[in-house]
Amino acid sequence: MSVPAMLLHPRQHLVNSLRVPSPWLHCIQTSGQQSASRIPSAPLWIPSGHHCTKWMLLPGGPRRALCIQATLKDHTEGLSDKEQRFVDKLYMGLVSGQRACLAEAITLVESTHSRKKELAQVLLQRVLAHHREQERLNQGKPLTFRVGLSGPPGAGKSTFIEYFGKMLTERGHRLSVLAVDPSSCTSGGVGQSEFAVADMVDMFVLLLPPAGGDELQGIKRGIIEMADLVVITKSDGDLVVPARRIQAEYVSALKLLRSRSGVWRPKVIRISARSGEGVSEMWDTMREFQHVMLASGELTTKRQKQQKVWMWNLIQENILEHFKTHPTIQEQIPLMERKVLSGALSPGLAADLLLKAFRSKH
Repeated sequence: MSVPAMLLHPRQHLVNSLRVPSPWLHCIQTSGQQSASRIPSAPLWIPSGHHCTKWMLLPGGPRRALCIQATLKDHTEGLSDKEQRFVDKLYMGLVSGQRACLAEAITLVESTHSRKKELAQVLLQRVLAHHREQERLNQGKPLTFRVGLSGPPGAGKSTFIEYFGKMLTERGHRLSVLAVDPSSCTSGGVGQSEFAVADMVDMFVLLLPPAGGDELQGIKRGIIEMADLVVITKSDGDLVVPARRIQAEYVSALKLLRSRSGVWRPKVIRISARSGEGVSEMWDTMREFQHVMLASGELTTKRQKQQKVWMWNLIQENILEHFKTHPTIQEQIPLMERKVLSGALSPGLAADLLLKAFRSKH
């Protein structure tokens, strides 16, 4: 199952690059004149700065605390002239909408080379600073609308995106689409990746084909609860009747589920990407959602919470990577895994032993 995400805004000029919580999950966005990027996980980076030491009087006696004051200026001072010119070129290209620079920037942020990761963070920090300034000029309102799309195989996601994208571009919008295929190789059902996508977008849309039973058994209740809009696709020809039936079933089901928003109740609509029926109305519903959420302040709060979630996800990922690549632990992991598989050790005890070994080496 692919998980496309689309972001758009009609007029503003902006590239807003974001961090995502896993190396294979893409963050997408769009703006008035350029699309954004997909950013893989990288070590948590504090923009830059100097270290200062201060002493704190605690019950157990005075202890030294490390405080980090970070500024972009300090960090960029560590770049060579060549690196600085490279970052400047990419930054100017991104904010002016040059696709070649966008492609080069994507390559940079996907690099696993440690120095290139640092350059990528400098670039991202400058882009984010530009983004904040553009939002300030826009009275603090978001310049992009991020939409996540999910659904089981056969829901018609690709066909929908093609029709929907053409419709939006004809109306003067700028659109960026990034698609990933995180399906389970065995079940093909909707899973953890969809929860990650929902944590990156303003609106989460679930596309469902006009059928039930085995075709929808992979849809988890949690995914439906996260949907801000449920769309029954392929509602044309002989499928109109089953599409209406499925729509009625989901309307009833959603009434029993707790709403995640205080101002928006998820809706269920029918569309046909082949004939175009309902697609324009779907866009109207999406814009209604954006307006209601923005006016209530929920959209701003949601984006703030997402930033915090992404930060901790990156910390967890990088701590785990540091743990697994530690020389001492690397040697012990295969042995511990074999003992867990054979039943000689419980998973909890094996984890405790590895953690103790890791702490003893620090």
